[in-house]
Amino acid sequence: MRSLSTFRAATALVITGSILLTACQSRQRTDFSAEVKPILNKHCISCHGGVKQNGGFSVLFREEALGNTKSGKPAIIPGHPEKSEFIRRLTCKDPKERMPQKGAPLSAAEVDILTRWVKEGAQWGEHWAYVPLKPLPVPDVNIKSGNDIDRFIIARLQAEGLKPSPPADPMTLLRRVSFDLTGLPPTPAMAASFSADHSPAAYQRIVDSLLQSPHYGERWAAMWLDLARYSDTKGYERDASRNIWRYRDWVIDAFNKDMPYDQFTTEQLAGDLLPAPTNDQLIATAFNRNTMTNDEGGTQDEEFRTAAVMDRINTTMEVWQGVTIGCVQCHSHPYDPFRFEDYYKLLAFMNNTRDEDTHMEHPKLRFYDSLGIHEVNRISAWVQQYGNNEQVTDVAHFLKVLEPKVHAHDCDRYVNGSLYDTKYLGVRHNGSCRLPAQTTGGKTQLLMNYWTGNKGGTLECRLDSLRGPVYFTQALAPTKDRQVITIPLPATNGTHDLYFVFRNASLKPADPVCMVEWFAFREDLPGKGQKGYDAVNASLLALINQQPQDIPVMIENPPSMQRTTHVFERGNWMVKGKAVTPDVPHSLNPFPANAPRNRLGLARWITDPANPLTARVMVNRLWEQVFGIGIVETVEDLGSQGFLPSHPELLDWLSYRFMHDHHWSVKKLLRDVVLSAAYQQDATTTPALLEKDPANRLLARGPHFRLTAEEVRDQALAVSGLLNRNLHGPSVMPYQPEGIWQTVWSGEYWKQAQDGNQYRRALYVFQKRTSPYPSMISFDGSSREVCLQRRIRTNTPLQALTTLNDPVYVETARALAQQMLSNGHDDATACIRWGYQAAMCRSLPDNKLAVLHRLYQSALQQYRQSPAAAKALLQYKDTTPQMAQLAALTVVANAIMNLDEFLTKS
Repeated sequence: MRSLSTFRAATALVITGSILLTACQSRQRTDFSAEVKPILNKHCISCHGGVKQNGGFSVLFREEALGNTKSGKPAIIPGHPEKSEFIRRLTCKDPKERMPQKGAPLSAAEVDILTRWVKEGAQWGEHWAYVPLKPLPVPDVNIKSGNDIDRFIIARLQAEGLKPSPPADPMTLLRRVSFDLTGLPPTPAMAASFSADHSPAAYQRIVDSLLQSPHYGERWAAMWLDLARYSDTKGYERDASRNIWRYRDWVIDAFNKDMPYDQFTTEQLAGDLLPAPTNDQLIATAFNRNTMTNDEGGTQDEEFRTAAVMDRINTTMEVWQGVTIGCVQCHSHPYDPFRFEDYYKLLAFMNNTRDEDTHMEHPKLRFYDSLGIHEVNRISAWVQQYGNNEQVTDVAHFLKVLEPKVHAHDCDRYVNGSLYDTKYLGVRHNGSCRLPAQTTGGKTQLLMNYWTGNKGGTLECRLDSLRGPVYFTQALAPTKDRQVITIPLPATNGTHDLYFVFRNASLKPADPVCMVEWFAFREDLPGKGQKGYDAVNASLLALINQQPQDIPVMIENPPSMQRTTHVFERGNWMVKGKAVTPDVPHSLNPFPANAPRNRLGLARWITDPANPLTARVMVNRLWEQVFGIGIVETVEDLGSQGFLPSHPELLDWLSYRFMHDHHWSVKKLLRDVVLSAAYQQDATTTPALLEKDPANRLLARGPHFRLTAEEVRDQALAVSGLLNRNLHGPSVMPYQPEGIWQTVWSGEYWKQAQDGNQYRRALYVFQKRTSPYPSMISFDGSSREVCLQRRIRTNTPLQALTTLNDPVYVETARALAQQMLSNGHDDATACIRWGYQAAMCRSLPDNKLAVLHRLYQSALQQYRQSPAAAKALLQYKDTTPQMAQLAALTVVANAIMNLDEFLTKS
């Protein structure tokens, strides 16, 4: 018996071993991205990566990992884990040798994965996000409703043993999709129409209607402005105002027109480099003029120009590629395949623009039509009818100044011996600028547009060099605003370079105060019509001297002024290493053949169908906006430190479809998403589902999360009837507590908007970087100092204090209460039911009615006893018969607008 038992045990052991051996042999190769890379990032790369390479060993790139270490030998020998020091160190008993030295030992499973990986040849697989997109089949799954998106969702739910939730009720769905597509709740007319439409196509019709709403562009512009770090001020301590709101209007219009995303990208990054760029394409480039500028005294322009260029490349790679490239300015990326030099090669694409962190922020696109195109036309018509040929030519030249175009190359600028480039020439004391190759013979007057900031000084002009003969000397009076002056010129012949030297010995050397915007020569024109021409000419000069609207835009340097881009040693802009030329990381798609090595070429590389990231990043971002969490939760990082996608095949299928089937149409992509059955599910959850999938990544239920900062404010204005639905225009200043703005550098102050502009959408609220609009920040809005890819939702008491007490929300409660009283009359129950219906697009449940009715009765009693409190709440001067009733309804309206279901999209 004993020998038989031993025989059986041995036989079982052999069989078991054979099974294990067979399983091991049939096992798929180790997945580097899914299995190996996470272990290396967690345990190894902090000491052996892009920042540190202890012992001369790095696991960031394969050639480094397999190369010789400081010992002179490689740590990893592919195919031989038993000979690899890398594996030996993971299992050492000696704590001085065992790796990681300062962390817990790797688990047996982790060591097994790494051992198998080395045994298989230590291949470096590509991270999933860097793999090129390709067509994918749709899962063969039966669905009852929805579209192909649901086949991916259902396949995952089935694998997890879950089922989808039933559809949401029609009014809940209407409110959800209205917020998602327009950022506003449905209007009463929209709700009534949808409620009465029982056809199967009713929901599809409402989706198509919302996609055509002008408010669609506003909703998605609100998302994009976080990415564009849009602000109405320049940032830093001084944080002076900036006139850049036309860029916001461009974004709104681009979304409303459904501008293809590749074109949307190109115009923002390089609209000025397109053939014959339009004004709109120039305005689009303000995307990269949203960078902060520092015009405080004593700062170095070049330092902050460099900081702005770095911000531009960081933002570009974050917005369109979903990678954290900023750290690569100091060292190779700790986790992703981007080398130190890659950063500066990318930087070279952005390093040749004309702006240079000066006070006036040139180059700018100016809109003289904002001063009245009628006057320009009148001048042109007079000269065409009565002027001689010379006068026609002369006026035509100056009318070009009034065209909304950018003239960025008027002259070179020399300051203390160094060549700088800008449209607006800031000349310091003893500094100079050059106007090259001017034919002065026969010219008798020089027109110069200048500004000296109330300082004044002397302008001296020399011929052909800074030591050449003095051509003229001109005293410059102190000016607060730009001024055009006429300078008589001595007669001289030939072509000369004119060197203008500014002097004011009372100024500090670093103060640029003589800002010369443009020079122009004009003839002394006697003859026919001279008296009338003088009057017309005076009108023209007056027009030029006015302050037109403008916007900072991007303009490329001419070839003669190209900068050389250097690597910064350890990221220090003052320590320049070797020179580099524009290029893209070789770990991604190649640079397109025949594309120019400038911003336009960079935009073409980003939008090339071979780029693995652009479509994935945008699809994931739009998904996050709609469902509250991205397919990749870390919207801001699709790199190896980001989360893995919950539905990788769905992300790639949508991304490929976005590019190739929808031709970069954002509206078509969003339409697919909101028409899916997954989107239309009821948002109600269960304890079991909440435990299994708390963030709803599997999508077994509909989206449920708090509205954005903009939507919270806009909804209150909309349901109260106060919302001003006008589009476009300068930023507005609604209610804000006194004393929040303390501008020590200027006379700027918060001037509360009137005439209904205080009720504009939150998108149009003035954004000051150092003092953001308080109620927006309470609800996780951005200060817009840098690009923000994802707002992390918070829940703090400040939010309740805001919606209960902020003047905006108190006023909207008063306005809603007035409508409640008008529709319900003296029936308090009817008033409350009407108010809830107006706010939520559905009937008020009886249990909530009871609570709100008790609140009404309590408030009514209080206000009857204290008429002064009612007058204060309603801002009445005199007592009225229904004052206490209206005040009590205001309290109820305020409570309704503070309910969870009001502040949440479900």
